[in-house]
Amino acid sequence: MIEFTGVVKRYPGCREALKNVSFAVQPGEFVYLTGHSGAGKSTVMRLIAAIEKPTAGTVLVHHQNVGRLSARSIPFLRRQLGMVLQDHRLLFDRSVFDNVMLPLQIAGMDRREAGRRARAALDKVGLQGREKSNPITLSGGEQQRVCLARAVVNRPALLIADEPTASLDAGYANDILGIFRDFHRVGVTVLVATHDESLIARFPGRMLRLDQGILAG
Repeated sequence: MIEFTGVVKRYPGCREALKNVSFAVQPGEFVYLTGHSGAGKSTVMRLIAAIEKPTAGTVLVHHQNVGRLSARSIPFLRRQLGMVLQDHRLLFDRSVFDNVMLPLQIAGMDRREAGRRARAALDKVGLQGREKSNPITLSGGEQQRVCLARAVVNRPALLIADEPTASLDAGYANDILGIFRDFHRVGVTVLVATHDESLIARFPGRMLRLDQGILAG
């Protein structure tokens, strides 16, 4: 599902965000990627999503070498992923419903089927009845639920999330992780980057720990 082999990511100025990182996430797993702020967690997520390319080594996602994908192929890769990034990237000039519909519209899906899927996704994250709301009127936890609905509306086999509970209170954080667990129970592979050790304790899973760009375990 995901395989990193000897991955190095170097940014201008010779700063190495990742140093010879190797790991694999198998289909059906629930895995936490942990570590301090600046440890390299977000870099891993951006490499998986082909937002960036490795300086060295290989990143495989669904058996595709992400570093060698052409610009034309990257959108097809991303349609196989559900992505929840730290930047919500919600469109505040559109309703909650339209935000969730957007990936399906880009993929050219029939509007009626896309609408049905969008409503189902909103229902799964507990936002039924908020379709017409503008995202700016929602709380931080509700905005994160919109992001999650948008991430899963394509019914991906793989869901990745970068600090999905950051800046949320304990109640909202528990709710969000509970939703991830629900998707995992129906067969979705989940990789969550978080520094919240207390949250991991409440929702156990396999852990990969980064320390200054080095995979420690």
